[in-house]
Amino acid sequence: MKAAAINRFVLDASVAVAWCFEDETTRFTESVLNLFPDGAEALVPSIWPLEVANALLIAERRKRITAAQVTSLLQRIAGLSISVMAVDTEQAFKQILAAARQHGLSEYDAAYLNLALLQGLPLATLDSELRRSARTAGVVLSA
Repeated sequence: MKAAAINRFVLDASVAVAWCFEDETTRFTESVLNLFPDGAEALVPSIWPLEVANALLIAERRKRITAAQVTSLLQRIAGLSISVMAVDTEQAFKQILAAARQHGLSEYDAAYLNLALLQGLPLATLDSELRRSARTAGVVLSA
């Protein structure tokens, strides 16, 4: 994914969660975050807000961050141009389940792959299995 060429992409929760922790931030995750001020829009499946919030809740419970920090981080993320795409029952039980089986992914990860395939968009993820599956399926990945 070249930053100048990307205006829409599918965003995996792993990237968004990495933005929240200094020790998890990488050049790649920062380059994805830096797409937003240039007008980029991310698409995410409906599971995404739950995954991001849950990761921060777990970090809070482990005393890695405070409740106030969770609130602040979620507000910052909510301010980005991220569109949550509905996943209906038929799609979850058929298309996404089939992709999960075919690629050896969880249903959750397959939702990101399926969205990227349906929309013909690149996928931004830190998950190595999801990256492998995306390559196999012909989805463009970020560098």
